[in-house]
Amino acid sequence: MSSHREAPEISKDPVADNTDVYAFVSPDQPDTVTLIANFIPFQNPYGGPNFYEFGDDVLYQIHISNRGTGSADLSYQFRFHATIRNTKTFLYNTGPITSITDTTWNRPQYYSVTRVENGRSRVLARNLPAPPVNVGVRSTPDYAKLARQAIHTIGNHRKVFAGQRADGFFADLGSIFDLGTLRPFQLAHLIPSAAAAGVNGLQGSNVHTIALQVPITDLTRDGRRPTNVLDPAAVIGVYASASRQTSRILDGGIAAWHGPYQQVSRLGNPLFNEVIVPMAEKDRWNGRAPQDDRRYAGFVTKPELAGLLPVLYPGVFPNLAAYQKPRADLAAILLTGIPKGVVPGFQNFTGPVQADLLRLNVAVPPAKAPNPLGLVAGDAAGFPNGRRVFDDVVTVELRAVAGLTIPLVDPSYRPDAAAAAIKDGTSNTNADYRPSFPYLGTPAGGYQSEPGNPAA
Repeated sequence: MSSHREAPEISKDPVADNTDVYAFVSPDQPDTVTLIANFIPFQNPYGGPNFYEFGDDVLYQIHISNRGTGSADLSYQFRFHATIRNTKTFLYNTGPITSITDTTWNRPQYYSVTRVENGRSRVLARNLPAPPVNVGVRSTPDYAKLARQAIHTIGNHRKVFAGQRADGFFADLGSIFDLGTLRPFQLAHLIPSAAAAGVNGLQGSNVHTIALQVPITDLTRDGRRPTNVLDPAAVIGVYASASRQTSRILDGGIAAWHGPYQQVSRLGNPLFNEVIVPMAEKDRWNGRAPQDDRRYAGFVTKPELAGLLPVLYPGVFPNLAAYQKPRADLAAILLTGIPKGVVPGFQNFTGPVQADLLRLNVAVPPAKAPNPLGLVAGDAAGFPNGRRVFDDVVTVELRAVAGLTIPLVDPSYRPDAAAAAIKDGTSNTNADYRPSFPYLGTPAGGYQSEPGNPAA
């Protein structure tokens, strides 16, 4: 959650597990869009001596759909390769790492960036160095400097970063997966408990981030920068994926992969596979393309959690319990985008094709006073119009499932008072978000951290 360990098979393959996707008009560079895909969930900061890194055998991609088909019209591909400098030591580093080029870093990793459009590939960069992980005060004494060195310019107004960051997603995982315990209604649960503050289940965790900042004109269907929010060409759909080759052969404990690439993980909207798709379908969903998502539409228009809430909280959600119509509001938010006329002056509709895409209207400028509840709080620059790193997507989606957004498509419905009161009860307890690229905070350091307590 948002897509951490969301399916049985990918939970066994964390290096290919796509945890979060973000897409937003860059607040400090408003003629660009920042695209972020995170992988490798729940990283323990002191997880040496074999610290976390991207998979050399995984094809990572960020996809853009801009023509309303739900399929990828252009993709950015990232391929990694690690080397070992000193084959006689078990150490990750043999001394302080003060630069990403230092030879004291024994296992550096490099990557390439390729843009694929209309079947044509163009390599944008090769052998870009990634930063090491944040080992500790002796090994990586100035980690912020190492991270800055790993921000690469790959063309005019184009930046890329690939490396470890603090996990920016926050959620009370222990509570919500304990039979749907929601704040502030613990006392009203079938199995009541006293009110208590939320606990961020991602506290102290790191992830591996691929961040790309490109001009808006690189992503739109006609190569221009739209200024009219109601212009259909202003909307793009975004999703990320990880793929592996189809055959794995073990030879003396060393794995070799062969054959064509098969997608094993994907993510557009947060929590889609996590809490919408049934467990028996989760792995198949991960392997399919978004344009095939109409087969999952029934799970969106009649979500399991919406049926559970009135049962788990007797008397708290009576209007939701009585509502039997298909959830057209959730279908719009998650599968097609919001058509114009639903929210005055706004739309992020990509057409009738039902697909799990994170939809971003690039004509909406960055908010001067951002609200982490995004569009439902009047901030059209936030989720579900794209997703910023600080957006409180858990609270937004819980409130939507509880019926708060039904009046957008059915004015006759009156939401239960509880729908607007649900909150995740947590906030980001990891390193502060950055005001500039790559926006996610400095990862927790191994030496500095204690179990459950982040430290930069």
